Amino acid sequence: MIGTIAWLLAVTVPGSEKGMLAVNGAKLAYEVAGTGPAIVLIHAGVADMSMWDEPFRDLSKQYRVLRYDTRGFGESVTESVSFSNRADLLALMDHLKIERAVIVGNSRGGQIAVDFALEHPSRVSGVVFVAGGLSGFDQTPASVMKVNSPAEQNVFGQIDALYEKKDLETAAELEANTWASGPEQKPDRAPAAIRERLRKMILHNNRTHTTEPKPIVLSPPAATRLSELKAPALVMIGTLDESVTRSSADYLAARAPNGRKIVFPNTAHMISLEHSKEFIREVTAFTRTVTANTTK
Repeated sequence: MIGTIAWLLAVTVPGSEKGMLAVNGAKLAYEVAGTGPAIVLIHAGVADMSMWDEPFRDLSKQYRVLRYDTRGFGESVTESVSFSNRADLLALMDHLKIERAVIVGNSRGGQIAVDFALEHPSRVSGVVFVAGGLSGFDQTPASVMKVNSPAEQNVFGQIDALYEKKDLETAAELEANTWASGPEQKPDRAPAAIRERLRKMILHNNRTHTTEPKPIVLSPPAATRLSELKAPALVMIGTLDESVTRSSADYLAARAPNGRKIVFPNTAHMISLEHSKEFIREVTAFTRTVTANTTK
């Protein structure tokens, strides 16, 4: 509770509003700032909403920007209940009177963004899919989904073994190095500041959140119905990311009716941390385009 109160009192962006929304057995921590067309930022599964510090600060100068900790991450808390990530996001948007938004999601957040756009198309102006996952993608043919290389399998196996031994410190360090630098790269390829930032988020999540709510998945899953995606989709992927993530980006970009892909050379999973300025520039340009189209 003390940590939550301290977080709520901290001010990172002038004029921002911070709060906790009670919804279906959870309290969702959020921050919103700015005016204009709306953007929602959904963090990766190895992070929390603080991963968006720079984009949140800069994008809120032109747009109304919402970032939040999904349930069971960061400062959000949850009971052991069945829940929908789409319903959580919808509750936040309703609470803040956000009618439509560009939904930006990294990794797990990318999956939530696409699922939400399929379930609630009228609430989405566009989707920015940043090194994301796709629900149902594991059921696609082997010719579509790349399998992890032996080196990738080895590092992910090491991470799993560390978690089984409850060695959270070492697991967080290895996981941070893997996602920041790339699973087949030297651990120090990414700057130390990015790896340390990620390590702290991972460790906080693993130490703080032990309750496991049961997610209600999108049915049918996104991978089988991308032709239904009405919103324009901007797909971002790094060449050093793991194989399955790269193939999911290719799959979405090829099958979304209005999809476009940007490839970041020599970049791994955390694109917004490695290339903050370019990321903000691309999201700004995309938002300007899709919001202009929706208001015509």
